[in-house]
Amino acid sequence: MAADADLPAHDPVVATPYGAVRGRYEKGVAVFRGIPYAAPPFGPRRFLPPVPPEAWAGVRDAGAFGPTPPKPPYSEAFARLLADPVVPGDDCLNLNVWTPEPGRGARLPVMVWIHGGALTRGSSAVPVYDGHSFARDGVVLVSLNYRLGVEGYGLFPDAPANPGLRDQLAALEWVRASVAEFGGDPDRVTVFGESAGAISIGALLAAPRARGLFHRAVLQSGPPEAGDRDKVRRMVRRMAARLKVPATAEAFAAVDRELLLRTQAEVGRLSSPVLGGPAFGIVVDGDLVPHDPLEALVGGASPDVDLLMGWTSEEYRLWLVPGGLLESVDRLGPVALAGAMARCRCGHEVPRGYRALHPAVSTADLVGQMVTDHLLRVPLHRLADARSGSSRTYVYEFAWPSNVPDLGACHALELGFVFDTSDVPESERLAGEGAPQELADAMHSAWVRFAVDGEPGWQTWDDTHPVRVFGSGEPHTVHGPRDRELALWDAESGRPAPPAGLTGAAESAPMPRASGGLPMWGAAPLSAVRRLRNSGRARRS
Repeated sequence: MAADADLPAHDPVVATPYGAVRGRYEKGVAVFRGIPYAAPPFGPRRFLPPVPPEAWAGVRDAGAFGPTPPKPPYSEAFARLLADPVVPGDDCLNLNVWTPEPGRGARLPVMVWIHGGALTRGSSAVPVYDGHSFARDGVVLVSLNYRLGVEGYGLFPDAPANPGLRDQLAALEWVRASVAEFGGDPDRVTVFGESAGAISIGALLAAPRARGLFHRAVLQSGPPEAGDRDKVRRMVRRMAARLKVPATAEAFAAVDRELLLRTQAEVGRLSSPVLGGPAFGIVVDGDLVPHDPLEALVGGASPDVDLLMGWTSEEYRLWLVPGGLLESVDRLGPVALAGAMARCRCGHEVPRGYRALHPAVSTADLVGQMVTDHLLRVPLHRLADARSGSSRTYVYEFAWPSNVPDLGACHALELGFVFDTSDVPESERLAGEGAPQELADAMHSAWVRFAVDGEPGWQTWDDTHPVRVFGSGEPHTVHGPRDRELALWDAESGRPAPPAGLTGAAESAPMPRASGGLPMWGAAPLSAVRRLRNSGRARRS
């Protein structure tokens, strides 16, 4: 973007390592949008690690969001609930800064937001992620874009793995070098992210190259983990077969960008956290991610980084409700339950235990809670227990049910409350009208306090398992609210895993690991998956 000498002189101007940028004052805070932290990742740089941007002369306008990375649109059902704006252009490795006091000397705490979206969608331009409230409350807020889908997480024999995660690392290095000029303290940086963003932070926590770039971390509805390399390769091979090209970075780089996106969407169209399917994910690469992130963190990595982590009460409802799967799962009953057992590789004792604990819930709710616990709450509990007594760790649960029918306290619902943007139209898509401002005040202020001094307002994790519940009424602490359910998995871990065909189905599909949203739940037997899909189609027809 060219410099513009005719912009108003009263707008804030800040120097970065690559040139000066001019932002805007909005509602009492300075806002800078679309600042490049790396060069456009196209042409000869396609599928490669990020490199610094070219320096510019004069003052670059930073008044509007920069280009968003290539991504397919959400399906119609999800687009009604989740905003995902598109800004065209190649210079998509950019970030935004909201600050109450630009200029050196303020030394304010810094929060860096890494968005979710299954590592295939989302951007920093989503209105829910507006950083004004954080800046209003004395925090420098940075949000960033990173490569998505095959561009960011394709696995090729002729290119390094995890370029999207490497983008995030480059953005954090930019923050380290530049944020003081915006009024931030590079020694008080908190990273926070939801879903795929939280999974990314889990990988960065375990990455030796990221040490010292942040000092606190918030993981919202996403556990530290890595995907199976063979299963990510399978996604690339399926795309290559459709495109009729070799499964190499060189061949994919020669494909028209829009065709590549359409092909990615076609290959992944039946994927979901509920049904499984092909997906992209962060992988152990022996370099940036040398080990499985959860195992590394449980083993003691990043002990000096304070953690705040948690989930929503009914994560699964975002995935079951929009496409009509909630009713389908209930209608299929035992078939759906058998699919969940196959996904979790567990025996009958686990669902029997859930039914004994919750005799009145529907099959869909039982399946949803069972798989959510296995894929999300069990690893986060395990991480919290491993850090108990040696590192500051805090756990929360978001329990306020959406005013949109049937969504309940679903995945991603907490975001408008964390950012204190629950009144913007894009937040109302998920929360409905009339979301309680007092809940936004409580949750947002807890995140601010954590960034300021590492204490969000309740006790650290210990053997009593304190969980701060943000729901209707005043936030309160409950001890061990999920312990009875999670104990079922402790018992299950002591038994041999049942075979994939435990339900008697003749076929079983592969089990992809997390790629965002909730972790990609492993695949049920194909007979169950087909019946679920066919049931959903029949309901919509």
